[in-house]
Amino acid sequence: MTLALLAGIAGLALLDSLNPATIVAVTLILIAAPRRPALLAGAAVVGAAITVFTVGAALFLTAGAAASAVEGIVLALRYLAFGAAGVGLIVAGIHRFTERPRQPITLPAWFRPSTAVPFGMVLTAADLPNAFPYFIALERLVSNGTGVGVGLAVIAGYTLIYCLPCLVLLGVGLIARDRVRLRLVRLVDRFSGGTVGRSVPIAIILILLGIGVGTLPLWI
Repeated sequence: MTLALLAGIAGLALLDSLNPATIVAVTLILIAAPRRPALLAGAAVVGAAITVFTVGAALFLTAGAAASAVEGIVLALRYLAFGAAGVGLIVAGIHRFTERPRQPITLPAWFRPSTAVPFGMVLTAADLPNAFPYFIALERLVSNGTGVGVGLAVIAGYTLIYCLPCLVLLGVGLIARDRVRLRLVRLVDRFSGGTVGRSVPIAIILILLGIGVGTLPLWI
């Protein structure tokens, strides 16, 4: 393990850490959670870290022998995540055909610390097929003949860097809890009142977008 290789992998991890799916999910949890938002968001980050480390360790330890099995599971989760997002957009589009009260931004009743962990795991697993820096880093570890102990330590470091933006969000929320919470409450109130007007064009766009998102795994 050379310093150049370690620096290259760290750079790949920094690039991979700018993952909008995980960052947006953590932000929405901090906004919408009525109680213990940091705990819920932190649990989701833990789930993301479990997926990044576990999949990376499996691929590294088997030197690619189990790659097809792992990728098959990841692909199934990817179809599930994109399919659910597509259905959500289609339902939102159907609702725009009529005027209705604006629903508050809330988390489902089942979203607890115990379920936030698997939520983070599934969300991250669904996005892994697009994580090119992740697979490049693993390939470099394998091709350079990195030892098991060092390789797992590097993967753990990669996982930490991957979660860094979300950890920064959590840190800001904990340090400036009152001010951040007040701003988040104002943001929630802004999008939680009034009515959603009827709009046929927007309804059609949302439905078409939902179909596109739901079938996206078939084309990428």
